Amino acid sequence: MKLELFNEETNKIWKQVSSGPNANRLQFELDIYKKLLNFFQVGGYYYIIFNIGMLDFDYTSPQVEAVLGYKVSEFNRPLFMEIIHPDDRPWLLAYETKASEFLMSLPLEKLMKYKIRYDYRLKNKGGGYTRILHQSVIVEHDNDGRITRTLSVETDITHLKPEGKPVFSIIGMDGEVSYLDINVKNKFTKSSETLTRREKQVLTLLIEGKLSKEIGIILNIRKQTVDMHRKNMLRKNNLSTTGELIGKAIRQGWL
Repeated sequence: MKLELFNEETNKIWKQVSSGPNANRLQFELDIYKKLLNFFQVGGYYYIIFNIGMLDFDYTSPQVEAVLGYKVSEFNRPLFMEIIHPDDRPWLLAYETKASEFLMSLPLEKLMKYKIRYDYRLKNKGGGYTRILHQSVIVEHDNDGRITRTLSVETDITHLKPEGKPVFSIIGMDGEVSYLDINVKNKFTKSSETLTRREKQVLTLLIEGKLSKEIGIILNIRKQTVDMHRKNMLRKNNLSTTGELIGKAIRQGWL
């Protein structure tokens, strides 16, 4: 997809969900740090605060240089749009359209209870492509539900997914329903995820590198119970190792 058309179409989508450039600036720093806790990173990552009304980045974290090679001072939205792999632009456009439709259909109190997740490729400073796992949540909206700012955590998953088409999911938080591997041409269907709430808690701590004994202390359960949850998760997903479990959880957006 040509860059000019890609820019034009994405701007239309984002303006539909935004209250425009004159939206009041709210005190959202506390929300940002709270939302950061809902993400997990395996590999390098950076994060962006996207001002949808202004169609620009309010902030990009310094880690972008370690992931992509660009300095913060040069990494702006025009550059970002330019370095998206041309073959991934149609996917991203379709995903943003679907995400906007979904978010605009939600009641006000549920806007901040969903995480948009998909992967795509960005050209790094060295000229190659890095596969990025994009995870985005709303951190600011007005009283009418018009979205003003989002927080996106961008994780390098090239080592986990060197090739293959992008995958789009909407992850429910605080007990909301998740929609995994969405076909953007079809209506949303509920996920058939098999992990229990406790198993998700154990998996999250495994991703953080915790041992079974440490997880038991944190969750106030016996080490043997933690090991049982680990075995159950492997069995349910026909996997052999915890590493395989973590890799699948990342690729399919279970958390």
